[in-house]
Amino acid sequence: MTQINALVLRAAGINCDVETQHALQLAGAEAQRIHVNRIIGNPDLLDGFQILVIPGGFSYGDDVAAGKILANQIIHHLADRLREFIESGKIVLGICNGFQVLVKTGILGKIEPAGKQQITITYNDSGKFEDRWVYLEPSSEKCIFIEQGRRIYLPIAHGEGKVVFENEGVFEKVKADDRIVFRYVDEDGNFGPFPVNPNGSTDSIAGLCDSTGRVMGLMPHPERFVRFTQHPHWTRLGDKSRADGRTIFDNAVKYVKQNFL
Repeated sequence: MTQINALVLRAAGINCDVETQHALQLAGAEAQRIHVNRIIGNPDLLDGFQILVIPGGFSYGDDVAAGKILANQIIHHLADRLREFIESGKIVLGICNGFQVLVKTGILGKIEPAGKQQITITYNDSGKFEDRWVYLEPSSEKCIFIEQGRRIYLPIAHGEGKVVFENEGVFEKVKADDRIVFRYVDEDGNFGPFPVNPNGSTDSIAGLCDSTGRVMGLMPHPERFVRFTQHPHWTRLGDKSRADGRTIFDNAVKYVKQNFL
């Protein structure tokens, strides 16, 4: 294997696939956008990739619930192959709608592989679509996508971003397993109510990973800040060396280089 191959999953209503492909290419991956129906028709296509990204948008119009229909397609047609993909050491990233999909497939929505979904993502406390930039504090030591100690600044754009748990016991298990990847904070790293926490998410959670640290979902959009000129105040930026969203994709590619090439 001489190159890093990333699959950006497409479906009706997905609208961030081109930006996500571009972000992966900037990080050094060879990225392809492929419709979920092609993968269902030929699951062996997954074998040619080390990175799978489910991008943002409104898959199937978010009918029923955000990400639910695409999640059901994966559950009923690709569950075994996706489990093999993850168990082989490969990595999966879900962004915004993709995070909702990963939760509702159970990949990030269950504590144990068997059993019912115990975590979900639901309507913002504000009752409306939230579209702004937020600060994120990394909080997991196992997640391969993040840089420890690097607070990042990314845009959000969602109407259903509130992470909730079936009960306090599930929440405590997620914390104990170091699965909380990012939390919403202010510029100084402090927790706070709306608008610091833009959706009312439990414990200000903005992203989760699985028990391996190789599967991550997050509500903010790293693909929308991969060049410093995408920052809302880019003319005043002191450090123009790298945009914060690039860290997510750079670390994904770095992991594949270290473990597969």
